[in-house]
Amino acid sequence: MAGIIGRKVGMTSVFDADGRNIPCTVIEAGPCVVTQVRTPERDGYAALQLGFAEKKEKHTTKALLGHFAKANTTPKRYLAEFQDWEKEYQLGDVINLSDILEGVEWVDIQGVSKGKGFQGVVKRHRFSGVGESTHGQHNRQRAPGSVGASSYPSRVFPGLRMAGHMGGAKVTISNLRVIRIIPESNLLLVKGSIPGAKGSYVIINK
Repeated sequence: MAGIIGRKVGMTSVFDADGRNIPCTVIEAGPCVVTQVRTPERDGYAALQLGFAEKKEKHTTKALLGHFAKANTTPKRYLAEFQDWEKEYQLGDVINLSDILEGVEWVDIQGVSKGKGFQGVVKRHRFSGVGESTHGQHNRQRAPGSVGASSYPSRVFPGLRMAGHMGGAKVTISNLRVIRIIPESNLLLVKGSIPGAKGSYVIINK
């Protein structure tokens, strides 16, 4: 779907017309540059590749420098593709926040969640632990408990919830309400929280 790339700034709160305090996430969305136009004849599908956030040339590969030169733009730090555009854009066009989300009330936002490292089952899967410290149990409060049968099937089934890497995954939050758009500052305020740390990049789909 058509959308735009943004950067998570942080959180704040605003008051609505009824005086209720609404917690909001502030996102710096756009401006984005069209760095590639996908066509069904050449690529098999129609889409626009957008670039967001400036990047130094010395930190950009020569292949990408040539890619951005075709669009007559400076190197960009983050690239993403969007499909289902209602309007036609050309290579090098600049897309602003108001061009995409003017009059839109609900958006889907995709980001990478904060990494938590290696975590146990209590934190990762909200297990309650084996529990009681009595009856000779002195170190089982946060243990996963039994993980499988004995002689049959003599193995642990795939997908069993166990300790492991937590966070750092792509997460999409659907149907976030747009509270306010500030076009002159390229700022978007949505109700509630979104995945990722401050300064992380997000994809906003309408």
